[in-house]
Amino acid sequence: MKIAGLDIGTTGCKLTVFNEQGKQLDKAYRSYPVSRAAAAHEMDAGALLDGVFAVLTEMGAKHPDLAGIGVTSFGETFVLADEQGAPLAPAMLYTDPRGAEECAALTGKLGAEQIARITGLAPHEMYSLPKLMWLKAHEPALFAKAKRVLLMEDFVVWHLTGVAQIDHSLASRTMGFDVQNLTWSDEMFRAAGLDPALMSTPVPTGTPAGPLTAKAARCTGLSGDCLVVSVSHDQVAAAIGAGAFDSNVAVDGAGTVECLTPIYDSMPRLDIMRCGNFAVVPYITPGSYVAYAFSYTGGALLQWCRDIFGKGKTNENMEAAYSGQGPTGLLVLPHFAGAATPYMDTGSKGAILGLTTATTAGEIYRACMEGVAYEMRLNYEALANSGIRFSKLHATGGGAHSRLWMQMKADMLGLPITALETVDAGTVGCAMLTGLAVGMFESLEQACERMVRKTETYEPRPEMTRRYEEVYKRYQGLYNAVRPLV
Repeated sequence: MKIAGLDIGTTGCKLTVFNEQGKQLDKAYRSYPVSRAAAAHEMDAGALLDGVFAVLTEMGAKHPDLAGIGVTSFGETFVLADEQGAPLAPAMLYTDPRGAEECAALTGKLGAEQIARITGLAPHEMYSLPKLMWLKAHEPALFAKAKRVLLMEDFVVWHLTGVAQIDHSLASRTMGFDVQNLTWSDEMFRAAGLDPALMSTPVPTGTPAGPLTAKAARCTGLSGDCLVVSVSHDQVAAAIGAGAFDSNVAVDGAGTVECLTPIYDSMPRLDIMRCGNFAVVPYITPGSYVAYAFSYTGGALLQWCRDIFGKGKTNENMEAAYSGQGPTGLLVLPHFAGAATPYMDTGSKGAILGLTTATTAGEIYRACMEGVAYEMRLNYEALANSGIRFSKLHATGGGAHSRLWMQMKADMLGLPITALETVDAGTVGCAMLTGLAVGMFESLEQACERMVRKTETYEPRPEMTRRYEEVYKRYQGLYNAVRPLV
């Protein structure tokens, strides 16, 4: 038996095929364009769908016997569609500046505290609801034609199965979903002046939508019995793919973006979550939740540093270029693409402090690694009173292969970190839930045994923890010192 995970990203989609032992057999990737002008950030949902069918067709030619395909996608972005699901306009990306005034108006009606109580989110224009309000106000003729509002997961699932359903974790990225009652919030949609009937039916994470339609099977070369599964928002899929199923473990997603994902066995303290701009997202078992604490520049900052200061060098070269032990003495504010949690300040800028004529490129690179880790420590402390109970982390992404960075994070956080073999935990998590849906696995635990592979555990070193703590006390004041100047 074979299964596949379809991971839909902002700039491309990837289909990865696995066998019953959890071994990766094959994969296909297609990119699609994204437009980011000053006034609008958009993508062509039709081009995205073409990319999806291209990877399905490529893998269908090699593996026509796929038993199931799980679908996971990035969040917030939606497309207005007609009754048949055909896009009526470009999809608005989460980074699109439109919707700020509408978000403020919605917050004025209900209050930030009430919005957080219902949706688990601090109000922000990145979410779908304020952007839908903008479209209704500024493009009324277009909006009137819409019969469906589809995020990318349910957009693809609809075109594969003819079923309009969206999993709870992705639905929560709209700012219109009640995370406690697990349904669209009449109060939020009423205040926004929108009809929740436009939205797909919310279902638990990992719910099968049904088999491929005859048309989809014919186009892709796959069996008409191939089951399509609505998996989750990509960050939830990554947590599952990291083998994190309860509150004892959190996930360190060490990719382009740095993301700390703790798990809660019950609803966390919403006042703490709102103050830190942390999203509360339904997880895989009833009553459980995850939160996202993240920095826009994780591995992206290291890549920038390498490209600017280490022309032609690899990350390994840059790591080895500084031989000092412990903190560099430099302070790097890693807001090179704005500040994410706990600030959510897109206007914040990056900074490197403490430079001298003796400072080397290797030292700056090491300091950038430290800055990302200090920012995660800041988020860890902001979450401290929310109900977190994790005592260890599982690390995924390309950064998990850096022994230096893993040890640094363990020392800074004072927690053991286990690096996982896979870079694409989201794809693995997607396949795990798909395998469960088609009967390949009897439980998530069995799926984890076959598909989640640990490499090395890094234990915190008390002396290094103490030395990093001294620098961290200075780092805590860095944002407030720099922000008024930039």
